[in-house]
Amino acid sequence: MTQIQCFLNDAEERRTEESAVNNWLGELKDAMYYADDIIDLVRFEGGKLLAEHNSSSTKATECGGISFFTCIPSCKKRHDIAIKIRDFNGELEKISELGAQFLKLQSMQHKAEAPLVKQMRTCHLVEPNLVGKETLHACTRLVELVLRQEDKKAYKVGITGTGGVGKTTLAQKICNDQKIKGAFSNQAWICVSQEYSEVALLKEVLRNFGVHQEQGETVGELSSKLAEAIRGKSFFLVLDDVWQSQVRTNLLRVPLHAAATGVILVTTRHDTVAHVIGVEDVHRVELMALNVGWELLWKSMNINQENDVQNLRHIGLEIVRKCGGLPLAIKVTASVLATKERTQNEWRKIMERSAWSMCNLPIELRGALYLSYDDLPRHLKQCLLYLILYPEDQYMYRDYLIRLWVAEGFVEEHKGQLLEDTAEEYYYELIYRNLLQLDPLRFDRSMCKMHDLLRQLAQHFSRDENYCGDPQSLQVTTLSKLRRVSVVTDKDSLMLPNVDKEKIRARTLLIHSTKKLSVENTIFKRLPCIRVLDLTGSSIKSIPDCVGGLIHLRLLDLDETAISCLPESIGSLTNLQILNLQRCKALHSLPSSITQLCNLRRLGLGGTPINQVPKGIGKLEFLNDLEGFPIGGTSDDANTQDGWKLEELGHLSQLRQLDMIKLERAAPSTTNSLFLRDKKYLKFLNLWCSQRKEEPNSDDISNIEKIFEQLIPPHNLEKLIIVNFFGRGYPTWLGTSIHLSSTTYLNLTDCTYCAHLPAIWQLASLRYLKIVGATAITKIGPEFVGCGEANPIESTEAVAFPKLEYLVIKDMPNWSEWSFVEEEEEEEEEEEEEEEDAMAAATEGGVTATSPPMQLLPCLKRLELLGCPKLRALP
Repeated sequence: MTQIQCFLNDAEERRTEESAVNNWLGELKDAMYYADDIIDLVRFEGGKLLAEHNSSSTKATECGGISFFTCIPSCKKRHDIAIKIRDFNGELEKISELGAQFLKLQSMQHKAEAPLVKQMRTCHLVEPNLVGKETLHACTRLVELVLRQEDKKAYKVGITGTGGVGKTTLAQKICNDQKIKGAFSNQAWICVSQEYSEVALLKEVLRNFGVHQEQGETVGELSSKLAEAIRGKSFFLVLDDVWQSQVRTNLLRVPLHAAATGVILVTTRHDTVAHVIGVEDVHRVELMALNVGWELLWKSMNINQENDVQNLRHIGLEIVRKCGGLPLAIKVTASVLATKERTQNEWRKIMERSAWSMCNLPIELRGALYLSYDDLPRHLKQCLLYLILYPEDQYMYRDYLIRLWVAEGFVEEHKGQLLEDTAEEYYYELIYRNLLQLDPLRFDRSMCKMHDLLRQLAQHFSRDENYCGDPQSLQVTTLSKLRRVSVVTDKDSLMLPNVDKEKIRARTLLIHSTKKLSVENTIFKRLPCIRVLDLTGSSIKSIPDCVGGLIHLRLLDLDETAISCLPESIGSLTNLQILNLQRCKALHSLPSSITQLCNLRRLGLGGTPINQVPKGIGKLEFLNDLEGFPIGGTSDDANTQDGWKLEELGHLSQLRQLDMIKLERAAPSTTNSLFLRDKKYLKFLNLWCSQRKEEPNSDDISNIEKIFEQLIPPHNLEKLIIVNFFGRGYPTWLGTSIHLSSTTYLNLTDCTYCAHLPAIWQLASLRYLKIVGATAITKIGPEFVGCGEANPIESTEAVAFPKLEYLVIKDMPNWSEWSFVEEEEEEEEEEEEEEEDAMAAATEGGVTATSPPMQLLPCLKRLELLGCPKLRALP
């Protein structure tokens, strides 16, 4: 496998230049996949043999230390595997001999890879970067234009220009303008692909407007729901990358008419589309001038030293000229340069790379776009090419991409680091390189999409292996070559071409459908090589026993299906890493064999009413992601219980994400054990109590408060959510920077019995704070920002919420007062100010030194107050 990997690295670099390499490269990849399958088979059979040996009777006749009854089948398996390896070695020899004609194998070395850029998460790298007086003027003019039309029923403004010229960037800047956000009660950003689905588009609009949708809703039902959601309200809607006018004229015109006022901003490459839609004002984005392109290049690289700007200007202008005035080309080139030293020699090496003059590519993909792909290390190339399995312009969830990359084996192992953390670095590296675009409405950077030109590039290089569309339209010969299939269809059922299962070599099958696709459970018999199987939202109701024979399976996603049980044979899937069973409303129990999934890394149960689980989850040592983890432990059965005990988390040392529900059923530790403190990888923690219909008694309150006190998180926690906590006071660790020094996101929802907020002003890393449904709170006082008697601040450099950017407070019907200082303090401050003024006036030329006041919320960008009817004034 190491030898094959070495061949692949060199061959992939030369495949575009030399077409003769392509066929050979295909054979080499086939050999790699075949070798991978053999390794899986050996691991599977070896693990089964060990299990049989350990459980065999001591009375059985021994054969070489192994039970006689397991000798015969294992010998046959060993013989079968040996034949496979012999055949493979012969095939590999032929491939190597053929490869010698194309490649200098004797001198082949791994390509040196630039280390991941650690600054990739800083804000200036991902926010829209507008440069040039004309562009800035255009942004200001369009914002003013939109605001002047905010009282109109449905005003339409357009941004046109060629692909990659910066239409989306300009639209993002307008969308993010604080005046725009303040002027409209509803805001949505929708990417419209060339072949968009009407159902999917309407669902995306509703999601942006915060409206829940059900699986299987029709266009008519969704249109009615949209009309009701915005009736009498105002909206600002961005339709990005529109190719067809029907999206406005046929689909959205009627439901949007229910709004009182609204503005639609359309970006499109085609002036005719803007005209048919009825755009009243059009701004055309032209290609960048050379000097403006140079400004974009060095600003995108965050070059702050004037000396560097001047020293690199000449070579920089030459590079910008090669980019043809396209901002997308300039930005991806800037990302390549950012991985090199800032010297003229290094930049000249980039400018002279053969990637600029690659001819065997469609013309729109040549030059800078191909350079940005060619510069990627192989593991990032694999991750990028994989994304064409998503439909054009569809946003992708970061956490799911991470799981897919891990399951596919794209992620390299690093000592002391989880695969998921490494994969997350890959995600941010692709964003830093401008190869992925973030959802502008998502604070946490959890969703992204790929520019359509870059998607075309990825499609070009993965067309022989990856397919996104209706598999029923494929020829048998094409299907037999594909390794990954993403189902995008308007049909009611998933149908694969009628072909022998031996000819289906797909390792991945994903479903992207707005309908509840009918899936026959015979599909499990037709995919012998499958590693990733996502049947989310399909109509499948039962999983057959034969699923246990899918020895290569790494990811099984059955979210939002109607399954009511899982077969015990699922325990045979010893390679399974990810099992998703979320929002399966008919599923109430898990099979006992689930504790045999020795390589399981994620178990997703969120929204599924599980009330019977097997004991022994602590045996799954690689488990690092638990969602919807039900707390319990009561049972009359020796093997099952109604939930897991907190103590069972003790052995799960690799936990990275933990979402616990029904915490009121937990029992506090009698030894004051700290269940989470030693989880050094834990980044995301959700703590849920069940909604209560009755008032909690004093024992319940005491119990839940003790439990939460014992859930002290580790220092590395980044995201914390607490829901339905019914204690009278928050846990003490929540108000100290010692335990939450790395926390950037905090959400306190429906903690209805806490009359005071914790002193979270001390959290130095906090960027997002959301407080919802705190109905017992009538006043938010100085303790919230550290100005009260309990938290006296003496330091002249004290800052409350030093990094907080977003503050959301919702559904607090009894909250009437918000102040940062006590009333007495206000009066004293006023008196002191008057005395100081008088003293200063009496002292000619005298200067009175006063300590500066505490800084409050210096980085705040957005404040949302909703459902707070009694609040009289802001502080």
